[in-house]
Amino acid sequence: MSPLAPQNADTIIEITPEALVQLKQLRDEEPEKERLGLRLEVFANPGEEFKYDLSFEIVTQAAFSDEVRTIDGLKIIIPLNSFEFINGATLDYSERQGLIIRNPNKPPAVSIEGLVNDDELSAAIEAVISTDVNPSLAAHGGFVTYVGHDPDGVAYLTMGGGCHGCSMSKMTMLDGVQTTLIEQVPGVVKVRDVTDHATGANPYYK
Repeated sequence: MSPLAPQNADTIIEITPEALVQLKQLRDEEPEKERLGLRLEVFANPGEEFKYDLSFEIVTQAAFSDEVRTIDGLKIIIPLNSFEFINGATLDYSERQGLIIRNPNKPPAVSIEGLVNDDELSAAIEAVISTDVNPSLAAHGGFVTYVGHDPDGVAYLTMGGGCHGCSMSKMTMLDGVQTTLIEQVPGVVKVRDVTDHATGANPYYK
């Protein structure tokens, strides 16, 4: 499925033709449909998977700071605090999954007091995560985010996407990510997963 061409250079989110059909049908079932736009808000808590809220609201009631775009006749309203987390994403639709957001952005990292994340060791860890770890996890729809390391060489990470909330995520972290980092980054002796997997959820809308 190919997204529609951006209407202008600073289009925030792409919407596929399939998704547009569904969204317009939903909008047209609402009262005052001519005045409505799709509000798309992202809740980005550190270390947690993105949560999305899609709803229709009257465009003229959007806040002054909201970003408003028009894609093939559909108004899209994005709150300012969601802009950086949704910019470059695609809203798609399939009969099996319903509406789904494909988002290349990552939630903000967890901040843990006492960890270092701006030294040479951190740079080496992030390089391996970027070039080796995340490309492998991407096949399962997942990724890891580096939080920092402690003085003992323990690297702290969170897992997102398909890995977040997955019963196999701990095994994946210990057997895969930890092995890769220990082998490729001198100074790393262990990996600790600080994700709250109890909140894991897939960002699908049906």
